[in-house]
Amino acid sequence: MPADPKRLLPLSHVSYHVLVALADADRHGYGIIKEVSARTKGLVEIETGTLYAALQRMRDEKLIAIAPKSSRPAGEDKRRRIYRLTDFGCLVLQAESTRLRHLLDVVDEKNALATTSGR
Repeated sequence: MPADPKRLLPLSHVSYHVLVALADADRHGYGIIKEVSARTKGLVEIETGTLYAALQRMRDEKLIAIAPKSSRPAGEDKRRRIYRLTDFGCLVLQAESTRLRHLLDVVDEKNALATTSGR
């Protein structure tokens, strides 16, 4: 029986950002850090130690895998580990994104971002 993606929810913000970073391309650790920083315009900075602990946990959970050496771009340092999103990781990313979208819908329905006086 396949694992239920929802059993891993909610994801930590680091895990979520890693999955998003790997959604469109395989990347090495430093590439993930740079992608997250660029995509969030510097609002999210993942420390190296935090990233590598998360990558190991995510590999154990089968969310990501190390890409085969044959799929690496020419000229890429062969000593670097390149990470890729697994099919299960994609399902977890979709489930978490749906959960977050629903949460934002609730915020919108409640008009919670509007400035209110008297609070």
